[in-house]
Amino acid sequence: MPASLFLQGHATHPDWRMALGLALAPVEGRLGSEGYVVRPTLGWIYFTDHLAPHAEAMLAELNRRFPGTHWVGAVGVGVMGSGVEYFDEPAVAVLLSDLPARSFRLFSGVAPLPPRPRWHAAQVHADPRAPDLEDLVQELAARTDAGYVFGGLAAARTRVCHVADGVWEGGLSGVAFADSVEIVSRVTQGCDPLGPTRTVTEAQGQLVVRLDDRPALDCLLTDLGVDATEPRDALPRVQHTLAALSAPATASSGRGGARAGPRPRLGGRPPQASGRALGEDTRVRHLIGIDPRGGGIAVADEPVVGTSLTFCRRDPQAARRDLVRLCAEIREALEPQELWNAPPAASAGTGTLPTEVGGGGRIIRGAVYVSCAGRGGAHFGAPHAELQLVRHALGDVPLVGFFAGGEIAHRHVYGYTGVLTVFTAPTA
Repeated sequence: MPASLFLQGHATHPDWRMALGLALAPVEGRLGSEGYVVRPTLGWIYFTDHLAPHAEAMLAELNRRFPGTHWVGAVGVGVMGSGVEYFDEPAVAVLLSDLPARSFRLFSGVAPLPPRPRWHAAQVHADPRAPDLEDLVQELAARTDAGYVFGGLAAARTRVCHVADGVWEGGLSGVAFADSVEIVSRVTQGCDPLGPTRTVTEAQGQLVVRLDDRPALDCLLTDLGVDATEPRDALPRVQHTLAALSAPATASSGRGGARAGPRPRLGGRPPQASGRALGEDTRVRHLIGIDPRGGGIAVADEPVVGTSLTFCRRDPQAARRDLVRLCAEIREALEPQELWNAPPAASAGTGTLPTEVGGGGRIIRGAVYVSCAGRGGAHFGAPHAELQLVRHALGDVPLVGFFAGGEIAHRHVYGYTGVLTVFTAPTA
């Protein structure tokens, strides 16, 4: 009997009953097989916006089939399983576990997470229309011992909703985990820096007036390599440029750092900030305007003086490199150092027992991946390419997730990123 059970299923069908039934078929088959005598306690459900009108009916069916199981999840413009993604079609993905009931607690607007007892970390799904969303995420992170939350914003062209033992619209919901639940979580960026990291030296709300004590617009045009005397000619390139923001305390952190201890959790190592890569703590935001007269630029955030800012652009190759880096760091956190270059073991197929990573260290029992709605296979060059990169690096572990309207990690809301969180256990 494995230390903990994680089983996944996913399917597409225009009828929600058929989609859910097909997704649950391999899960129920495994639960009914010899050796699985425990009942699942916590499940995840992600569904595309085609099925959002039937969210309550799907949750009721899950409760009927798995009495006593708690459910969390959200709607997305796409959903995913191990090595596969579903975009622009009616689809659902489920993951079940048998984590001890005392090791987690669900929360929502009608059942908020209390300040005591404190939990170690939390997964959160949120409505992007919620007011003061960034403040809500930071407040939730402050209620955890690790100061860490992960998850994403529900995304839909129809009905925006999220799940936590009920279907909710507005606010946020999710599940908090005790210290006994072993988690490793990483953020992957999908942008390539265009110039040096600069410091905000004057700002007014969303308007960055000066960078490095120079007009911010001059710095932007310099990094884009365009003529500063003709700022309007730069508009086509400016429209494809983003601003990567990070707090000064972490922007200067090195790539290295102490490895996680014998029970690696969460971030593990300080975020990288050297070379051409953006750090894990970096928040990528749109440029929403320029002020040729005053020399300022407006960003979809409110950076304060001292914030580090790097102009960047979305880049498929950078996204691939950083996703490979993310998976390598997860493997490194789970394995003994001398086994870091060992290839991941492959399992027998979707829905099978989770794979051992490298050997001699810890194993991944299950995983949840939240990726930006603007990523997915189309951004990585082919359908399913993003998920296949993850499966190639980590093995065919039970994995579900969704393509979100914003990603949540640490204590911030991100964009253009992926947040991969794995649940681990000792090999013995």
